Amino acid sequence: MEPPSLGAGSCPRCPEFLSVPANAVGVPFPTLQSADYYMLPSLEDLAARESKDPGYLSRVRDFTVGRFGYGCVKFLGETDARWLDLNDIVKFNRHEVVVYEDESAKPAVGHGLNKPAEVTLVLQIPSVCSGDGQVDNVVVKLREVTERQGATFVSYDTNHGLWKFLVQHFSRFGLSDDDEEDITMDDAPEVVTAEIKRDDTSDVDDEFEMSPADPELAHSLPSHLGLDPVRMREMRMLMFPADEDMEDYVKTHSHQKSSLRKGYERSLQKSTKVDQNSSPSSVRKTPMALIGYKPSNTDSGPNGTILLSQHKKEMPFKKLKTGGFSLDISSETPVSGYYSRNVVDSGLFMGRSFRVGWGPNGILVHSGAAVGSNNSGKLLSSVITLEKVAIDKAVRDENDKVRKELVELAFDAPMNLHQAIEHEARDVEVGSFKLKIQQLVADRVVLSDICRNYVDIVERQLEVPGLSSSTRLVLMHQVMVWELIKVLFSERDYNGQSKSAGADNEEDVMEDMKDGSPEVDPEALPLIRRAEFSCWLQEYVCHRVQAEVSSLSESDYLENLFSLLTGRQLDTAVELAVSKGDVRLALLLSQAGGSSANRSDISRQLDLWRMNGLDFNFIEKDRIKIYELLAGNIDGALRDVKIDWKRSLGLLMWYQLPPDTSLSAIFKTYQGWLNDGRAPYPFPVYIDEGPIEDARHWSIKDRFDLSYYLMLLHANQGSDFGFLKRMFSSFSSTNDPLDCHMIWHLRALLEAIGAISSNDLHVLDMGFVSQLLCLGQIHWAIYVILHMPYRRDCPYVQVTVVREILFQYCECWSSDESQQKFIKDLGVPSAWLHEAMAIYYNYYGDVSKSLDHFLKCHNWQKAHSIFVSSVSHSLFLSGMHSDIWRLVSLMEEYKSEIENWELGAGIYISFYSLRSSLVDNDSIMGEPEALESKNVACKEFLSQLSESLDVWGDRLPLEARVTYSKMAEETSSLLIAGIAEGPNREIQLSCFDTVGSAPVPEDLRSSHFQDAVSLFTCYLSELTS
Repeated sequence: MEPPSLGAGSCPRCPEFLSVPANAVGVPFPTLQSADYYMLPSLEDLAARESKDPGYLSRVRDFTVGRFGYGCVKFLGETDARWLDLNDIVKFNRHEVVVYEDESAKPAVGHGLNKPAEVTLVLQIPSVCSGDGQVDNVVVKLREVTERQGATFVSYDTNHGLWKFLVQHFSRFGLSDDDEEDITMDDAPEVVTAEIKRDDTSDVDDEFEMSPADPELAHSLPSHLGLDPVRMREMRMLMFPADEDMEDYVKTHSHQKSSLRKGYERSLQKSTKVDQNSSPSSVRKTPMALIGYKPSNTDSGPNGTILLSQHKKEMPFKKLKTGGFSLDISSETPVSGYYSRNVVDSGLFMGRSFRVGWGPNGILVHSGAAVGSNNSGKLLSSVITLEKVAIDKAVRDENDKVRKELVELAFDAPMNLHQAIEHEARDVEVGSFKLKIQQLVADRVVLSDICRNYVDIVERQLEVPGLSSSTRLVLMHQVMVWELIKVLFSERDYNGQSKSAGADNEEDVMEDMKDGSPEVDPEALPLIRRAEFSCWLQEYVCHRVQAEVSSLSESDYLENLFSLLTGRQLDTAVELAVSKGDVRLALLLSQAGGSSANRSDISRQLDLWRMNGLDFNFIEKDRIKIYELLAGNIDGALRDVKIDWKRSLGLLMWYQLPPDTSLSAIFKTYQGWLNDGRAPYPFPVYIDEGPIEDARHWSIKDRFDLSYYLMLLHANQGSDFGFLKRMFSSFSSTNDPLDCHMIWHLRALLEAIGAISSNDLHVLDMGFVSQLLCLGQIHWAIYVILHMPYRRDCPYVQVTVVREILFQYCECWSSDESQQKFIKDLGVPSAWLHEAMAIYYNYYGDVSKSLDHFLKCHNWQKAHSIFVSSVSHSLFLSGMHSDIWRLVSLMEEYKSEIENWELGAGIYISFYSLRSSLVDNDSIMGEPEALESKNVACKEFLSQLSESLDVWGDRLPLEARVTYSKMAEETSSLLIAGIAEGPNREIQLSCFDTVGSAPVPEDLRSSHFQDAVSLFTCYLSELTS
């Protein structure tokens, strides 16, 4: 019995294998709780068999216990498995198995699990695949070890490292450390040396050896860093046995048939562990730190790079020679088969210390090509690559250059148009602030004018020179989409009544409107809209028809006629038939798509010909196709013809369905055809008409063209969120998945007229925001955020995103006064702008501006901290005392909100007040009461200074401590000035005692002490006299 597979869903230790039927409670099942152990039959199977055959547990045949990654024991014959505590009885360690480790608990031979068994151990030794002689040598050694332990050797599987042998009873069986070392050292394959190309960026000292025999080891991190991977793995096995190896075994031996990429990932994990556990004597130096980067122009030129180099503070960066850790090209890499110019990338070199990350404006930071890549252009292992994702592809020309006029037409102009439409606002309260969430408001009467304005903007984009063909295709498609929205959803006001309307039409029902008739019958409105849609569809497919006709020769005039009919160009078709003298056919063509009676007559005539056995070989095949089309038999007409989905939809509407069929019924019928596989798939325009020819990879579950989504929406077949999510995806209109500018405006307009309703399309909003941020249009990005639908379950989404944008892109919007004014006009609280600018200036070290903005945003605590630690001392030492007084006066009103006010900015208020008091009352300083009161005030202030130094500690720079010293020095000087003539010597000495505790330099303190000694001497002299 083989151990179970390690594949998903087949592990006996999973919860479904440990479930026991309720009626089996109380049965003496064996217990096995270790997560990496298993038994066969599983616990569930034992319970099922016990319930069917009571007493089965006492006679389980070939009972097996195993541990993943280590091996298993199959007890031969019948085994009594009742009450067995397998957690204590069977234990697998590295290359060994122990049954009944406690000799006192071991039963007699033949009882319990102390009985004959077949043992299978997994040997994790280097693979021996270089020759039959080495395989035989390993087998001989294993046979000797088996016989020495009193067991019988069965086999050794070199592919999976499985060593099988039979035992009669149990103690300890397996390989000792000496046995394992003998096999490892004697039979390890020889290594092949390869030189490392030395360059300025290499940190490998000596040449190294690597083994091409083991793909995982030869391509691991040690092999590329000059270490022997085989020896490194042996050292890890010896130093870190047992549990650490189980995971490696599961990854290595249970997925032998996995792809090369999975094998490469496993080698990465192994090589990382080897490098971490290797001895300090490794020849490899410590990896260097990532210190800086040099970005390049994102519009053109090569990518920016970050060089890995020794970190030295306050030293200029030196760009090293970018040679990477390339290997000798004379050796092939075992993984990819390419030459070893494939180097170790930075992610592998630095291990877990570097990962792929995103920066602002679509900057992607990564470590370059992976090992095994055949891209010879990326041969650097110590270079970090900065690439800009083309979020701004919509505004680039055919030379991949950003065009300013395209930015203005694709983003600024549509956004200005959107802003000009009527809005309604909703206030969201955020603490003491309010944010205005806006929503577009429009009705279907003005929809036609709005769509016309959007069309004008797109047409101006088409006039920009240098556009690529794919860009022009997408722009022309946008024009048709806006025209389609106008056709399907717009209304006009006729004499105060809301009626459907459109542009010029070819149908007779529209002639009355052209003549200016005052009233329109409501029953005619669906026919009017159908006529409008027919004109739109004819215009949409016109270029395809003309291209097809121009590719045909004049002699194939019947094919030309058929192509013209697929685009409903009846006038041109009739003129062509008349010019060829085919008058009867011209008469039929002139009535195409008209009365259903004409179709029935043509269809009946074709049926009569078939019934009468008419030989159709005497009639041109193309003429028969035209007859079938005029008869309404679309399938017969298109039997050997492939056309696009738009013309297929037109044929259905023009030639098969009755002329009074509503658009909703037409769209539903086509959708039914599509589900049955009878109609062409409505691929997006960039696949249907563009250079991208991967339509064969699309299935019915993929996205339709945006225009087809609009048709389904008109037919009320798109109300669920899944439909809207696919419809408002960039892929429905462009092959650029990051271009959301057009689709966002379309969604907003359809929501405004009530055609759709969804609060879950935030992905579209954020995609458009990313585009705007990438282009530096911060104000418009915030505008879009404020138009995200309000949700009660997430009421502060807009608030959070707006604040994040203000903080991250402060440098952009703060340097542009127009953007800054626009953001304020949107109702964004000014305090948020000042807070963002305060953090920005603080980050770049402009503490004065940072303090100013923190004060403006009323962040008093942060302003106080910056003032005390960074600003106040500079102003004080510069003599700008009026500025200090102005700043502290602003904060004093809110001192209740500021921590440690008295020991921070309050110090300066106390100092200026005390100095003013000492100077003003200098004339009466000699009086005992005045001197004593001033002494008390000075003592309190100097104590306040000392306490402030203790509280702020290291947060105060040297200049701030100098400022404190000068304040103490000036206070001390004012206090002791003129006290020599004072009448009371005790008060005078008390003043010197106060001055002695001041935080002043030692030389000044010594001077004060000398004056105090002189005064004390005089005092003693007075006492003795």
